[in-house]
Amino acid sequence: MRILYHLPLSPQSRQVRLVLAEKRLPYEPKTEKVWENRPEYLALNPAGDVPLLVEENGLSIPNAWVICEYLEEAYPDMPLMGRTLAERVEVRRLMAWFEGKFGHEVSRNLLGEKVDKRLAGRGNPDGTALRAGYANMRFHLDYIGWLAETRSWLAGNMLSIADFAAAAHLSCLDFIGDIDWSKAPAAKDWYVRMKSRPSFRSLLNDRVNGFNPPAHYADLDF
Repeated sequence: MRILYHLPLSPQSRQVRLVLAEKRLPYEPKTEKVWENRPEYLALNPAGDVPLLVEENGLSIPNAWVICEYLEEAYPDMPLMGRTLAERVEVRRLMAWFEGKFGHEVSRNLLGEKVDKRLAGRGNPDGTALRAGYANMRFHLDYIGWLAETRSWLAGNMLSIADFAAAAHLSCLDFIGDIDWSKAPAAKDWYVRMKSRPSFRSLLNDRVNGFNPPAHYADLDF
């Protein structure tokens, strides 16, 4: 059985979980408390972060982007990167957008302050970071809404890893009640489509000590 080392409220981990489920690849999830810096884990992944996928043959693949590219090459029956070169460029552009720009401007300021700090025992959230995260989120939700209204899926005509990258970040923020969906109807409609997929079920069942998701979190109809 392949093993996925992850954290439940890590957007990068959730992205890989969604792709694995969409490709119908079974795996054993193992929660890795990266702040403990376990020597055994660092031997597998010197970067010390999650996610890390370990295949049945012992191959260790770190980093969400690397894992998703690997899964697309190793298990191509359910393609999630687009069919043409142009489609693949757009998928990768949006993957970079959500992992880089969204991750830096929103997730780091909100999840990093509210979740990562608490789990690692690093003190209270920084108010300046929280205010920046909420302000930045409005722009990103508008952009997701524009993509959803002008395309079948975020990157174009087919469901792709770009959709899962965005949904992974939003699902974590939704878990901690940080999204006002009433101000982002187009993004909400797209997200309803995403969380209604069978691959999303394990995420909607997640529970984390010290955090209580809002009632709508696991409600497919909000």
